[in-house]
Amino acid sequence: MRKLPAALTVLAMAALGTAVPVSTAQAAAGCADAYDGAISGYMYAYDYTNCSGYLGRAEGNDSNWGDSGGSFQGSDTNRATSVLNKGNSQEVQFFNGTGTQWSGGQICLSRSERYASDLTNDYFTSGALVSNAISSHRWVNSGTCTKWAV
Repeated sequence: MRKLPAALTVLAMAALGTAVPVSTAQAAAGCADAYDGAISGYMYAYDYTNCSGYLGRAEGNDSNWGDSGGSFQGSDTNRATSVLNKGNSQEVQFFNGTGTQWSGGQICLSRSERYASDLTNDYFTSGALVSNAISSHRWVNSGTCTKWAV
């Protein structure tokens, strides 16, 4: 007789699990999973939080995410809301400006941090919000960075 109430409890909990919104810990698993599946030596950018809505990946620098050259092109500019760094030896420095002068505000993502799952709380050194404002990136040594994504 005890098996029936226990089985009903398990079924009820399973049903409740599908009705309750995903917790923050579960949502962060999106970037952890993306990191595990990412190719070593690349940085990745995503349209939405938690590394969803894949925009693209880059092995090298891209001074203008909105032009027709480089890894990111056209509408990729000013769309990233989460980013991932699976670089081999350098950090990724993101800018809200374009061109090889690497102008505008900047923010870095370290290899040890691995990813920033939600850029809506990060600001460039210029004070501009990072989410939906990345226009270029380059690979740098950590000493080049003055501000880090959290």
